[in-house]
Order: sequence, then C-alpha cells, then structure tokens
Amino acid sequence: MSALTTTRPDLADAADQYAAHLASPEPSPTDQPWLAQALNQGAAGTALLHIERAHSGQGSWRQAHTWISHAASGEVSASHTASLYLGAPAIAFVLDTAGGPQGRYQNGLADVDRHVASLAHQRVDSALARAERGELPGFHEYDVFFGLTGIGALLLRRDPGGSAMERVLTYLVSLTRPLPGPDNRGVPGWWVGHDPHRRESPQFRTGHGNFGFAHGITGPLALLSHAARRGVMVDGHFNAIHCITAWLDEWRQESDEGPWWPEWITLAELRAHRPNQLGPNRPSWCYGTPGIARAGQLAALATTDPDLQRSYEQALLRCLHDPAQQAKITDPGICHGLSGLYQTTWRTAQDATEPALAACLPALADRLGQYLIPNAARDSGFLEGNAGIALALTTAASDTAPTSGWDRCLLIS
Repeated sequence: MSALTTTRPDLADAADQYAAHLASPEPSPTDQPWLAQALNQGAAGTALLHIERAHSGQGSWRQAHTWISHAASGEVSASHTASLYLGAPAIAFVLDTAGGPQGRYQNGLADVDRHVASLAHQRVDSALARAERGELPGFHEYDVFFGLTGIGALLLRRDPGGSAMERVLTYLVSLTRPLPGPDNRGVPGWWVGHDPHRRESPQFRTGHGNFGFAHGITGPLALLSHAARRGVMVDGHFNAIHCITAWLDEWRQESDEGPWWPEWITLAELRAHRPNQLGPNRPSWCYGTPGIARAGQLAALATTDPDLQRSYEQALLRCLHDPAQQAKITDPGICHGLSGLYQTTWRTAQDATEPALAACLPALADRLGQYLIPNAARDSGFLEGNAGIALALTTAASDTAPTSGWDRCLLIS
C-alpha cells in the first residue's frame, strides 16, 4: 500500500473551503419552488453541513439558521408525496439535527411532528389497502428516499413510542409476507411492479426485486434493526429481520474477491434462482456491498448473532481490498460515490468485532484527498454534491461521529 498523503488538517481545511463555497443559499428555481425543502439537492440538505459545523464550533449558528430558514421559507409540503427527503419530514429531520441539548427549534418541531405523524398514518393506510388488493408495491411506498422506511427513520428519532412508529414497523413486517406474483406464483412482499428507475420498461414488465439500500429491501432491514436495538418492537419483528437476512443469504454470490449481491433481479432470474449480473458492480451506499453489509451488520447486532455479524463485516472488508471493485467508484458524492463509501465504512467500523475495518479508513480518507478543492461545477446538494462531500470530509478530519447525527438520513446510524 502506498504512503498516505492527505492529513487530517488537510481534510479539515478542505471542509472549511467547501463550507465557504456554500456560504449563502441561492433562490430556488421558479419552476422548482419545492427544491429548497429537499434533502437530496436543496437547501435542506446543505443546511445539514452548516448545522454540523455549528455544533462543532467550526461554523456559526447564524449561518446555519440562514440555511434552515431558507429551506423552510415556502409552504412546506405535507402532501402524500412528502418523504424523509422532501417536505415536512425533511424539514423535521433538519430541525432535529439542529436541536441538540439546547432544544433549538422545539416550537417548529412540535408543529411539523404532527404533520409527519398524520402523513405516516395516511401512507400506511394506503399501503395496506394496496396489499389488500393483492397489488405490488413501488419504491415510493417503502424505500428510504420516498417511502415509509425514511419516514420511519425520522419517527424512530422523534416519537419512537408513538402509534405512527408502531404502524410503520407493523407495515414493514407485513412487507416480508409473500404476494401472488405476476405469474401467479409467490414473490417477496417487497417485489415492485416497475423497473429500477421507477418506470415501465419491457425488460421489467413483471417488476423486480431490489437489493439496494436506497430503494431495496436492505433499507427496511436497517430500520427494523435500528428499532429493535432501541427496544422498539412490534409483533413479528424478529421474524421479519430473519426473513430478509435469509433472502440476502440466498442471493449472496461468492467469488475469489469476496461475496457480493446483485443490484436487482427480474422474475425470470427469481424463478431460475440465478442472477444475470456476472459480478459485483459499484460498491456504494445506495447499491452494492457496503450498504448491504452495514444493514446486515445492524441485523446481526439486533439479533445478537456474532457469526452473521462477522460474515457481513468480512464482506465489506474484502470489498474494500478488491481493486477492481474500488476502481468503479469514480464519483465523490454520498449516494453512489466515495463520500458515502467512507461514511458507511466509518459507521460499520465503529460496531465491528475486529479492527481491520477501522484500519481501512485512513486509505479511504486519503482517497478523499482527490477532492480537497470544491468543484463549482458540481451540484451543491447533499446526496450527489458538495455539501455531502464536505460532511464526509468533516468525519474523516475528526474521526468522530457527527454531532448532529446527519447520517441518520442514510440509516447507517
């Protein structure tokens, strides 16, 4: 392994430069007035950076408040399409990260919490009605970005003992029960009726089963596991966790470079018990071994299964040591790039049984050194842009958990 060239002061200085580059919010496009209240690419996501910096004393609460106010300045959506990454839940998440021991924004949070709870009940009602009709779900129903897993992650923080949280978890348990498939044979309850891009396409006319953290079944697995570790449980909770981990075991593929999982499978692949994907694709948070390994590790911690825990930790370790997989990470962002890989590995390493994963972090941080200078042409937002990169740089510089807990919206913490 080559000598490391990026120091922690380098990383801290880079985070400062990114924050300076993102000093002031710009008006939302007139044709996208909702953009400010979006975590993925709007002011809400960039506010997370300034909130984290304010908590640590590297930035000011005045600047953080400027971004928070901009994110919440319009009519905040609590419509049926609102989610952890858009609208009232997104604003609630931002305000919660800002709160801290001082209880900042408590009045605003109390108001938006009511809207989030009501939204969760509405979304569960809709999901259960869909299941009663025997129809397949879509990503928008259950995933991290659009669906009830993301909303549940917020409720676990804001109101873990509430009826909305209970109903979300009960729904996720029900999602593990098989449904009649398009060929009148059973498919997993999370089998969606569209393609991986939420569109209709000939290759996916019978839908698909998705393994990714962002849109697939590993997101619900992570939430069920987080809840169980906090003692927030519903009937069938552990059975659901075991059902999902059994599915991941069934579709785990072995190679000389280590285990891997397909990103998704079609109905034909399901019936053949064999994926068409020939090897591991990009190792990222949203798809690939890192996100799946963290979800599996969380499941093992929740069910006190040390063998399962070691299995998933070894899967991530071997992924990190595979040059072919690592060469596929060509983007610096959180969602499918190096920043997300770093943050996911950092969180996994903190819970790991052995220090080998933590030993990989300096080299990953060194790779972040490619991005010490903010790129003005890059998106400014959280998931794929400069704000998310700056947050990962901040973790790498301090080697400590985010004070604000900003990465809870990724469900890795």
